[in-house]
Amino acid sequence: MIAQENISPNHLPTGIHVYSALARGMGAPRKNPENFNEILQYIWWTLDKALDLDIIRSSALVTAMACAKNGVTFVIDHHASPYAIQGSLETIAEAFEEVGVGHLLCYEISDRDGLEIARAGLEETADYLSKRPGLVGLHASFTVGHETLNQAVELARLSKSGIHIHVAEDKSDALHCFENYNQCLIDRLANAGVLDFSKTILGHCLHLNEYEREQIEKSPVWVVQNMESNLNNSVGFFNSAGLGKRIMLGTDGMHSDMLRSAKSAFFAGHNFDQIDYSETYRRFRNVHHYLNANNFSGDGENNLVVIDYDTPTPFNCNNFLGYFLFGIESQQVQHVISQGKIIVENGRLTTVNEEQILAAARVQADRLWQKMH
Repeated sequence: MIAQENISPNHLPTGIHVYSALARGMGAPRKNPENFNEILQYIWWTLDKALDLDIIRSSALVTAMACAKNGVTFVIDHHASPYAIQGSLETIAEAFEEVGVGHLLCYEISDRDGLEIARAGLEETADYLSKRPGLVGLHASFTVGHETLNQAVELARLSKSGIHIHVAEDKSDALHCFENYNQCLIDRLANAGVLDFSKTILGHCLHLNEYEREQIEKSPVWVVQNMESNLNNSVGFFNSAGLGKRIMLGTDGMHSDMLRSAKSAFFAGHNFDQIDYSETYRRFRNVHHYLNANNFSGDGENNLVVIDYDTPTPFNCNNFLGYFLFGIESQQVQHVISQGKIIVENGRLTTVNEEQILAAARVQADRLWQKMH
């Protein structure tokens, strides 16, 4: 058996987007999306409006179970449920803890559903941060007005936190900023103070010019690359040029498998990025540096993943990276210790009843789909 240090993801969170856990297999949207904004409007913003606390809890349990079985012991999540805001973050936190997975959460504050709902997002965030560590979530520049942006940054400053925001995922985000604020996207965020915090996470960062990349590199913030999500939405390819070394890997709700994300970043990056074996592994491990540098708990040495991989070729410290990309898979995870507690043993969760949770999730998924239509 190969003992590997705990495999921990970044938000998407961007974070990991727990709210998308019950989307697999749902019917087609009422209109076939023709661009990224329509993907948001007709799929994800339709879904998040239909969420309630029962569906959120089920989504979080399903995600936490998948994370644990894939060797993930810590999750950074970026959540949205505009008609079920109050208590949503605590619901997710409790579900993760039931499974035994650490977390760093935020609520996705946005003006897209009106200022009243934006204020409710700010209030939920403030309440949560008064009790637990977390981040201040924002959707993206094109759905966040000046007032909400400034209030979010002030909340991050008062709570000694940071901002978690989608940045230039699509060209339309950058274009909107020029057309509406007469400045580039990164200048808008920088002027508001978003780039002041070492805890700030910028998701995607695809459509940025050389100047904007330089501003990010000079700041203390972190960037999260979400290769498979970008491929799925046809928004472009991540290129690390000029962004510096504070780059982590994410899933953006596509799945809960960080080994898979690392492989995707490496293979797609052949044509669009300067990424080799060691750089892939460095980005994979960077989440630990982010958490440790910002004194977030839950990612210490009492986390361990044991992988059962019977290698057909010689294995040693000199060729580990070759096995990391071409041999080791999450399906080989046998045992997982999270914060000193065994949560997966012989491939089975020890903390919750998987069958019952999955059965309940199917009921909640049906409810969600009916509400969406």
